[in-house]
Amino acid sequence: MMPGMMPGGAQPGGVYVLNKNTKRDQGRKAQMTNIQAGKTVASIVRTTLGPRAMLKMLLDPMGGIVMTNDGNAILREVDVSHPAAKNMIELSRAQDEEGGDGTTSVIILAGEMLGVAEPLLEKKLHPTLIVSGYMKALEDAQTMLKELAYPIDVEDPEAVREIVRGSIDTKFSSRWGTLISDLAIKATKSVCIVQSDGRKEIDIKRFAKVEKIQGGELTDCQVLDGVMFNKDITHPRMRREIKNPRVVLLDCPLEYKKGESQTNVEITKESDWEKLLQQEEDEMKKVCEDILKVKPDLIITEKGVSDLAQHFLMKGGCSVIRRIRKTDNNRIARVTGAAICNRTEELQDSMVGTRCGKFSIKKIGEEYFTFLTECKDPKACSILLRGASRDVLNEMERNLQDAFNVARNIILEPRLLPGGGAIEMELSRYLREYARTITGKQQLVINYFARALEVIPMTLSQNSGADGTKILNQLRQKHATAGVEGRWFGVDCINCTVCDTFANYIWEPVVVKESALNAAAEAACLILSIDETVKNPQSEKPQGGMPGMGKGKGKGKGKGRGRGPRVLQR
Repeated sequence: MMPGMMPGGAQPGGVYVLNKNTKRDQGRKAQMTNIQAGKTVASIVRTTLGPRAMLKMLLDPMGGIVMTNDGNAILREVDVSHPAAKNMIELSRAQDEEGGDGTTSVIILAGEMLGVAEPLLEKKLHPTLIVSGYMKALEDAQTMLKELAYPIDVEDPEAVREIVRGSIDTKFSSRWGTLISDLAIKATKSVCIVQSDGRKEIDIKRFAKVEKIQGGELTDCQVLDGVMFNKDITHPRMRREIKNPRVVLLDCPLEYKKGESQTNVEITKESDWEKLLQQEEDEMKKVCEDILKVKPDLIITEKGVSDLAQHFLMKGGCSVIRRIRKTDNNRIARVTGAAICNRTEELQDSMVGTRCGKFSIKKIGEEYFTFLTECKDPKACSILLRGASRDVLNEMERNLQDAFNVARNIILEPRLLPGGGAIEMELSRYLREYARTITGKQQLVINYFARALEVIPMTLSQNSGADGTKILNQLRQKHATAGVEGRWFGVDCINCTVCDTFANYIWEPVVVKESALNAAAEAACLILSIDETVKNPQSEKPQGGMPGMGKGKGKGKGKGRGRGPRVLQR
């Protein structure tokens, strides 16, 4: 609060700076409110952590249902009003983009870091001191993570599968074994491009598309060695299956160009009308001849195709697909080797795609789908998911997206850490020992930070139905006395005991742990640094009106000047 200012924004002279209805929370009250908001958000997703996690059913305003245990998907559907709670939800979204996994862990960690700061504030420790202690502990924890990280050979398919499977064992799709992890690894390796300097580029969002089709068996799920899209040929007499097709991709319409503005033509003779039609036909014939000179078998365009163009192209032995999405066209270009042409006059033989082995159209359910498969070294792919219901397919897609990100992180950063809460327990032990080497209040803050890390193994054991306190004590004993071998011990959620997570293939990518720890600590520090919340009163103006169209009485007849609509009286 500024010097000389009284609560509520009033100065000693009785002058109000802020609106009288403005709500202000200051000092201890604001800090405790923010901490409580963070803990409340963490409590929403706490039961969704681990392989024995529970699902949440969310109803959106449109009546749709979402059933998931993915932290980001849950919090995305939750409507909150508190600013600190909104910050926590943003944290989950950022973790999902950065690491793909750990969206629940990061929220639980941030909520616990705020929770353990509460007794420190009650002991009159200044928030700045707590924040500096947290950042010091985070710096040491990151150094320890790099020392504990274990390199892995990405060429070993079994090792990569175990890591990806470990990340989705906590998800709904874990009951289908290695199905989702195998799909994710194959798709990620398909879109991986190694640059000339050895750098790897993996763009899953643009070049790996998931197609969800209700019905069929789960065993029908597959990664195509090419792409598929929901389109059919434009004419029933065109070929529906072609071996080794020559593919032409266009970004221009195959129809007579209409005038940009309204055009009127006056015709005095019947022969003039025939000339107009003949001119249109000649123009279309020229366009089609430009395409046919490169001898294509399949023509795909993002724009429309007229009946005349269909006629000429069908006589030339071509199959035509129209109005395809730009994103689909880019993926087709990647798998066929074709270049997208913007003008038919510029079409050359080098722009024709020849890497596709088979073009076919199949009916699945009630829809027709085009398949471009058997491609040579495709750098894009489609993932076909089949399932009994829409809800199952949506959850499978969410789990698959997480698996994509984990597989990408392993290929880009081939190092891993033990899961099951083992790394959190080891960091907690290390920080407690480190705290003994320093003096002052920082020692207390780092000890509390170490205690907050233990929330992950505690939550895992509680969600598995085990005694959390008993499991935590066993883990503390293992990490304190078993030396180097003891640092890999974590929670075995299936058997409700402790185990060597490294030997049991319970692994996690180092990128996920680093980003989760960073994000949680920084979010907690940001919220703890807030000492005042100012909430402005909502505007009392009528909703839905345009600015300046209120009840103002316009002075000066006809001049207006933004004081409401002018009314002309006769």
